[in-house]
Amino acid sequence: DGMNVLFIIVDDLRPVLGCYGDKLVKSPNIDQLASQSMVFSNAYAQQALCAPSRVSFLTGRRPDTTRLYDFYSYWRVHAGNYSTMPQYFKENGYMTLSVGKVFHPGVSSNYSDDYPYSWSIPPFHPSAEKYENDKTCRGKDGKLHANLVCPVNVTEMPGGTLPDIQSTEEAIHLLNVMKTTRQKFFLAVGYHKPHIPLRYPQEFLKLYPLENITLAPDPWVPKKLPSVAYNPWMDIRQRDDVEALNVSFPYGPLPDDFQRRIRQSYYAAVSYLDVQVGLLLSALDDAGLSNNTIVVFTADHGWSLGEHGEWAKYSNFDVATRVPLMFYVPGITTSPVRQGTRVFPYLDPFSHIGGSVPQGQSKKVVELVSLFPTLAELAGLQVPPACPEVSFGVVLCTEGRSIAHYFHISEGKVEQGKEGCDGTERCFNEEPVALSQYPRPADTPQWNSDKPRLKDIRIMGYSMRAIDYRYTLWVQFDPSNFSANFKNVHAGELYMMDNDPNQDYNIYNNTSHGWFFKKIID
Repeated sequence: DGMNVLFIIVDDLRPVLGCYGDKLVKSPNIDQLASQSMVFSNAYAQQALCAPSRVSFLTGRRPDTTRLYDFYSYWRVHAGNYSTMPQYFKENGYMTLSVGKVFHPGVSSNYSDDYPYSWSIPPFHPSAEKYENDKTCRGKDGKLHANLVCPVNVTEMPGGTLPDIQSTEEAIHLLNVMKTTRQKFFLAVGYHKPHIPLRYPQEFLKLYPLENITLAPDPWVPKKLPSVAYNPWMDIRQRDDVEALNVSFPYGPLPDDFQRRIRQSYYAAVSYLDVQVGLLLSALDDAGLSNNTIVVFTADHGWSLGEHGEWAKYSNFDVATRVPLMFYVPGITTSPVRQGTRVFPYLDPFSHIGGSVPQGQSKKVVELVSLFPTLAELAGLQVPPACPEVSFGVVLCTEGRSIAHYFHISEGKVEQGKEGCDGTERCFNEEPVALSQYPRPADTPQWNSDKPRLKDIRIMGYSMRAIDYRYTLWVQFDPSNFSANFKNVHAGELYMMDNDPNQDYNIYNNTSHGWFFKKIID
């Protein structure tokens, strides 16, 4: 009979959430989900860019196997005809449904969000999405601009709505259809915010008075940061309000007061997202589906809010690669849920006070590439086999590994299991690591450093995150045959988490790192 799956994927959300210990944010609905879930506090994306990250976790393969590092190729044609997670559920009798931004739209999902392979019916896209980058932000001059910071009056927006509001409405509609037809479903809901522009209903600003907003703890470019590692945040510079500031390229800092405004609007957008998630989960209750639906909540990657003098994603730092990740599994992360029980009553961020603690929390380092096998296992499907070393010709396999074995919960505490390693897990000293990577066109910041096209990639930054360090090598890369040359290292980074949690002090040059080097090329 199997469990349904509600898969919530958020665009550019770093873990600024109450359940992750953030003291400023108001995220009561996501926190309430966490209080019934297994929460992973060390989860990482495989590349801090929308299309490569999404194709990676939806296929269960790493970017070197999907061969997508930009936006401009479709893996089934360009790399291999890999099955996706929704396709696997569909082939196992599920109705698979996509709402909002799940696959990255465009050529990287065949201009169809990979329909009909992945989805039972054509994916839904909110009609208001097409206005996202239009001039809809009223400036101090009373005119409309295409700004980065963009609180709006929703009633003045085209259609009187915003994309994420429409996606929530459609997802709720589909939940009710599924309830009526009693079909097993896999419903993916992709929210746009807090992706730029930071366009959200203006009332959410009230939650974050500017005087409560600080700068990043490390708003400067670290002295020993290799120039190849720096991302010059071009997409931010191109917004009308930032362009007017005339900031020098590539390192010129944004004025402090504007940094605070970006941070304020990012938080406001997160609270707006929290309301959407709250409405969706409350509708899951209303439909009587909370007792037999797994809920997954995660993001495609993070977003830098001024740390290291950087904004946006496009890097290998934790602020860009770390994501929230939680799984609600009725009967496993909670005691068995009776049908009709309210698990997720809607909480209003404007009036709700008080936090909630995660039901179970794991500090194990995990990767988004593991989502596919994990969800298959939690839903009772056969777990796809581990991929062989070279898997371009293998239709169904995964380069991640199910993390369902971390879910053993007893007396509300997560057992610190002594899991050994099997052949599929990259394990060092029995500790898992997360691998991320980022391409660059050159050793110094260029206009296309954030998002180089495949043909322009010359260097690949391979980054390994363990519980106690992040080690990154920037090596020569040949895009014509997708080969990385670890004998030609352009730069390196090593951060020890215990005494440098923000990754500001690169000790690569004053450390012997043969041990790390051996691990990363394994």
